[in-house]
Amino acid sequence: MPGLYQPGTFDLAGTIVGVVEESRAIHGAAIRPGDLLLGYASNGLHTNGYTLARRVLFDRLKLGLDQPLEGTGQTVAGALLAVHRSYYRSVAPVLDLVHGLAHITGGGIAGNLVRILPEDCSATVDPTSWELPPLFRYLQQAGQISTQEMREVFNLGVGLVAVLSPDTVAAAQAAAASEGVTTWLMGEIQRGKRAVRFARP
Repeated sequence: MPGLYQPGTFDLAGTIVGVVEESRAIHGAAIRPGDLLLGYASNGLHTNGYTLARRVLFDRLKLGLDQPLEGTGQTVAGALLAVHRSYYRSVAPVLDLVHGLAHITGGGIAGNLVRILPEDCSATVDPTSWELPPLFRYLQQAGQISTQEMREVFNLGVGLVAVLSPDTVAAAQAAAASEGVTTWLMGEIQRGKRAVRFARP
């Protein structure tokens, strides 16, 4: 993580390990053409894109931690330190209905969604199905970042993607809404070589 580790410092990390019965594990094998992609809103950067964000905010714009980010309603510190949203309670009630789950971390939507697709399935994402949150619009404009790089680095407001059959989407959305998490249909699965593409620029 460039810019984070300095000489003489060290990293202390904690890990949570879980166990799941193989019969209940979600590998993505159940994904099939006709399934829909349900996006779950992120509440900020989550845990990715900080190197680029710091480059824009500190190196390019020379902002201080307490300065506001225009149009976002946040300070620099508030945006960078926003706690990563947990989706457990939003998804747990419908886990048995889910064909696949992609946590959108490093690599963006395409880089994470492709990992769960069967060899004979492709996914098409419609980027017009949700509005880019103000923080990401600000970073893109201020940093003069291309759309392609934004998609490769940031979650763009999508923290999780669930792959579901059309008849189970309503139940998944209801479970998320009960936890205050916004969801929307953002694409679909087709038959084809394993890949993720964006429908429009």
